[in-house]
Amino acid sequence: MSTISVPAGTAPATTRTTTTKKAGGRAGKRRLPLLPALIFVIAVTQIPFLLTIYYSFQSWNLVRPGSRHFVGFQNYADVFTDSTFLGALLNTVVLTVVCVFLSLLIGLGLAILLDRKFVGRGFVRTLLITPFLILPAAGALLWKTTMFDPTYGLLHFLFGTDVDWLSQFPLAAVMAQIIWQRTPFMMLLTLAGLQSQPKDVLEAASVDGAGRWRTFVSITLPHLSRFLQLATLLGAIYIVNSFDAIFLMTQGGPGTASTNLPFYIYQRAFEGFDIGQSSAMGVVVVIITMIVATFALRLMFRAFSVDGGTK
Repeated sequence: MSTISVPAGTAPATTRTTTTKKAGGRAGKRRLPLLPALIFVIAVTQIPFLLTIYYSFQSWNLVRPGSRHFVGFQNYADVFTDSTFLGALLNTVVLTVVCVFLSLLIGLGLAILLDRKFVGRGFVRTLLITPFLILPAAGALLWKTTMFDPTYGLLHFLFGTDVDWLSQFPLAAVMAQIIWQRTPFMMLLTLAGLQSQPKDVLEAASVDGAGRWRTFVSITLPHLSRFLQLATLLGAIYIVNSFDAIFLMTQGGPGTASTNLPFYIYQRAFEGFDIGQSSAMGVVVVIITMIVATFALRLMFRAFSVDGGTK
């Protein structure tokens, strides 16, 4: 009887292949219940985005029936030569940078306060979180009527002036409302970072004679860097898409003084009925947001990785 020699290592390789297939099959079965959710997400996000890209190459104004035709990249060329779009882009950058920085700074201060023990801390914490729980539209109307009204507003009684804040300082007024609503979120993230500090390190610093400021700069702030980066990223994603406050408080005015990109795209699509150019603007904004978000995510992943390297 002849014998067939089996090369060394063949059996283990076959076993590994079979094990890998079984593991893949089990993973597929576990993910199968998520398939309807994936299909739903694709249907409500990716398909509309693909249609937006398609419409961005069309000249299509709803007030001119039958005028729809292919124009290539002409809409994109018009976007980058549109002075109003460039002004809205500048307002968006200023609004995002100022609101993220101030809300993060104020949130850090409030988190440091709430990290200390004092009578009524739970009640104070609940009050400080409340603005974050209010709907953005309700918060915008609240500030418009209660704070900034030139006749009956709270600022009128405090300063005794008849300043029309929404007309004379529209962008600053919108910033104030957004900062008021986003600061609790920054505070919660920073407070979580403060409470995750190892107490033995703080006690060792105190024993070594380090003061409060030195301990904060050398120990607490480096520990909070990851939480601050996360708060900055999430806050920027929210604030760059701000629409409620501008729509309900200033309508982008006076003129275009407080117009940002989401509101200008809304104007072009639903007030100017220019589907082609508004779609091109939307695609440009998505591309810019993706570039910035990718850069920010790389920084955040580097900060949260254990070995300090990118993944």
